[in-house]
Formats: sequence, C-alpha cells, structure tokens
Amino acid sequence: MSRDQLEKLLEAARWAPSAGNLQPWVFVVVTAADVRAALAAAAYGQRFVAEAPAVIGVAAAPPEDSPYGRRGRELYCLQDTAAAVQNVLLAAHAMGLGACWVGAFDDDAVARALGLGSGERPVALVPVGVPAQKGHSSRRPLSAVVRWME
Repeated sequence: MSRDQLEKLLEAARWAPSAGNLQPWVFVVVTAADVRAALAAAAYGQRFVAEAPAVIGVAAAPPEDSPYGRRGRELYCLQDTAAAVQNVLLAAHAMGLGACWVGAFDDDAVARALGLGSGERPVALVPVGVPAQKGHSSRRPLSAVVRWME
C-alpha cells in the first residue's frame, strides 16, 4: 500500500457530502502493526483488520455549536461519516484494492487505539490492501428490497 494510494482514498473521503458542508469527520491512517493489532482486538478478534497493510479509522467530530442542534450532533455527523466511508470503498474498488467496512468494535478501545479526542466518536474501521481474492458477496434481488409507489 503506497502513501499515494492512501492519499487518493482520503481525498475521496473528504469530498463526501455532509450536512451544511460541516465535514464533521476525522480520518486516522494506521500502518503501524501494533496499532492494527490493537484495532483487530478491539474489533472482537477480526484478524483481517490486523492483516491489512493499512486501516483507515473514521470518526465523527460533530461541532458543539452545530446549526442542526442535537440531530446534527447525534445523527447527521454519522450519516456524513458513512458517506465518507462509502467514498473510500468505491475509490478502493476503482483502484483495484480491497476494503471492508468494519463497524463491530468496542468504541472505547478503538478511540484509545486511534488517539481520538473527547468529542470524537469512532464510526468505522476500513482495512485496505490488495485483495486476497476477487469477487463480491451476493446481493438480494431488487424485487426483495425495492417497493414502488406509483
């Protein structure tokens, strides 16, 4: 994983839409093996987190004075970071890289491992690297997930 590749992923992340263009996110790039191991442990032993050459930690950093009040601090910042993660996943795919959205983890342990501040909330870990295998998981058919209201 080159630094240039990681910067392209981060560039895609920072161009994600956000409510009021507040961009309430922090991205922490982890290449240190010991921190990746700590993140894997915090992610309930998901070893692939440690095995990836890089992990992008994504945290919400909502401003205290959000013009959207409580909804902005508790919901919009999560939606905004989710859009940033999706951009990372799409960019990684376009670059021929493998990436995975990891949301199952101990919040406090991840916050400590990433060195997050008191107002920053971990939302996702995105291990990135060259995929061990090509392909995607299956998807439910459109007929099972779409309702038309005509």
